[in-house]
Amino acid sequence: MSSFNQVVIEEFRANAGRVGGPFEGSELILLTTTGARSGQPHTVPLGFVREGGDGGHLLVVGSAGGADRHPAWYHNLLARPLVQVETGTEEYEAVAVPAEGARRDELFAHVVRQEPGYGEYQADTARVIPVVVLQRTHAVPAGEGGIAGKLLDVHGWLRAQLALVRELVRDLVRDEEPRGGEPASLGLQLRQHCLAFCHTLEFHHTSEDAGLFPYLEQQHPHLREFFRRIGAEHRVIAALQEELARALDAPGAGFSERVERMSRELEAHLDAEEAQLLPVLRALEA
Repeated sequence: MSSFNQVVIEEFRANAGRVGGPFEGSELILLTTTGARSGQPHTVPLGFVREGGDGGHLLVVGSAGGADRHPAWYHNLLARPLVQVETGTEEYEAVAVPAEGARRDELFAHVVRQEPGYGEYQADTARVIPVVVLQRTHAVPAGEGGIAGKLLDVHGWLRAQLALVRELVRDLVRDEEPRGGEPASLGLQLRQHCLAFCHTLEFHHTSEDAGLFPYLEQQHPHLREFFRRIGAEHRVIAALQEELARALDAPGAGFSERVERMSRELEAHLDAEEAQLLPVLRALEA
């Protein structure tokens, strides 16, 4: 199957998403997940159905041909929700969110109306076949090139994802108010967006500490103390991020406060970093 998939992937990329053989005439996407164990990219061709019209989210189904186990790509996206989607005409980033409960049933019925074969796959297995919504991420474009623009783009993405996480937590807490105001469990939408935020934040700060900051400190020794302070802030935020990630499986009391504290610490950190570094980065490329 891996060899077969590779042939389809190569044909897909060579022909702007069009493939022949058993998939001729079908619409496919390429979904790239990050291996839950290996940490390596893993690309698979998948059929899809749109949730709504042309502007709707894409839905992919973990049918595995009606097998009794979820496909590997599904386990990957549960561990690392941030995925890459290739449609043949564009490539973009998305957060993969499995639907739950009544919404899953509603979406699966929608899928089966479009592609009846998925109903046959469900009849072949006792497991509930997952329906995954690929929620395209909307980074806030800086409108600026160079390293400064990239920094602003990443910061904008982190701010937007954290704002969404806060909104989802507030909705959940509001629903839980009759039982004390703290969630006993989290929905998959909140979990997936929170993990995507945490993983991206960790990668961004690790990249800064290992690459960008040492380089800038060599060019601007007078900023040494600033980078020491920023590094200390990275460690504080990393501890908050680890607490947040651990709490996803057993949130309990204080989960909403963890999210709010992360928001306060990160917003102050990003504001200070931008104020100091953007002039330096722009000058390097002037």
